[in-house]
Amino acid sequence: MVVPGVYDKRQVTEEPDEAKVSRPVLKTSGIGDNFAEFNTSQIQLTQDWLQSFQTSVVVTQEPGGTELGLRLRKLLLEAGSNSITDKTELLLFAADRSQHVEQVIKPSLKDGAIVLCDRYIHSTIAYQGWGRGLDINLIHQLNIIATSGLESDLTLWFDVDVEVGLARKRGGGDILDRLEKETITFHRRVQQGYAHLAKSNPERIVRVDAELSQEAVQQKVQEILTAKLKAWS
Repeated sequence: MVVPGVYDKRQVTEEPDEAKVSRPVLKTSGIGDNFAEFNTSQIQLTQDWLQSFQTSVVVTQEPGGTELGLRLRKLLLEAGSNSITDKTELLLFAADRSQHVEQVIKPSLKDGAIVLCDRYIHSTIAYQGWGRGLDINLIHQLNIIATSGLESDLTLWFDVDVEVGLARKRGGGDILDRLEKETITFHRRVQQGYAHLAKSNPERIVRVDAELSQEAVQQKVQEILTAKLKAWS
């Protein structure tokens, strides 16, 4: 038992149909790239909570979950990388995801782990689709190619007002990356994208009010996960 009385581990075959894998991939995203330090703290707290039930948990991120991904992350997020076109940006994120799925996520699922991933396919739809205005159908096609159809069972959207989130980032003394330096209008479009996705996929994408205290947010995360784990058992 992973969570006593709540959740039984489900098996993954050696050669699963990636579009139908039944192990939960818990992916966290937020308005969220921008305020990744908040996501990161919640992922760590969630990992600790799940591991208290003696379950295997793998924490990873996009971009940057592999050695290649770290190089791509540097290209994508360095503040001085202003020459990257929108379509090139999309393709670089897809390349990172393809490597990440094959090298990290699939092996972790086969080993029976729960995967906590900071950003996944919905982030690309929100940022490159809604934020950049690129074709959503093209993004869907690239996501399918990059993941072989592997989707997360749950997305937690840590929603916070754009200006509040950026103020938190600056207040922490962090240097804003290339995407974080985009205009408020851009970030509001991204937020609208997440809201649309959550409304369209209420069973898979759950909004969490990230303007609450860290403790209150974690309590909400645990409540959501407890309900989901019961449903998946």
